[in-house]
Parts: sequence; C-alpha cells; structure tokens
Amino acid sequence: MPSATVGGTFKVKDGSLADLSNDIRLAVETGKVSLGYREVLKAVATDSAKVVVVALKGKKSISDDINHACKIAGIRLVNFNGSSLELGTVCGKPYSVNGLAVIEPGNSNIAKEEY
Repeated sequence: MPSATVGGTFKVKDGSLADLSNDIRLAVETGKVSLGYREVLKAVATDSAKVVVVALKGKKSISDDINHACKIAGIRLVNFNGSSLELGTVCGKPYSVNGLAVIEPGNSNIAKEEY
C-alpha cells in the first residue's frame, strides 16, 4: 500500500491506489507537473512542488534521494506502490517515470488527500 510521508507515515485508506492513480492522471492532464528525477529535484529545490510522487518499485537510490530532498524541504511525499513504468503509464507517458512533482494540482485532489 502507498503511504504519504512528511517526517512520518500516515495511515492509508482502502482503495487508495486507484484514488492516487486517478489523482495523478488528473494532475497531469489539468494541472502542472514536472516528470523525472532531475525535474523533481529542481521543483523541490525551488520550493515550487506542492506534492511529490515517487515510484517505490524503481531504483532505490532515486527514491531515497527524492525522499531526502522532500524531508529537508518539508514537501509532502507520496509513495506510488508500483514500478516507474506503471507510474509512467498512469501519467499517460510511453516511458518510465521515477517521480513527479505536482506544481499545480489542477482538478485533482492530490494536494489535499492522504494516500
């Protein structure tokens, strides 16, 4: 199950993976997001990211780096319980996505929900 983290772990609700996938897709389609490891780190460093999503079944070093950057910046991190290829598919991309930073959530509830 995915979990949201800001200096600690929150409980996840039932069906949250489907909700998270829908909110990610909505954020990509109607909001503003940055995709990929480098872009996520830039968004975190400039404090423009409201929420960061990272694929748990990807490279551990990448998820660890993003997790560390989010903890330092105080930005909420949501763990996507899937591979980077699955996260890319949820984003509507034909390639793998290790992480994404939500700059503007658009019509999604990703900045408000706990997953």
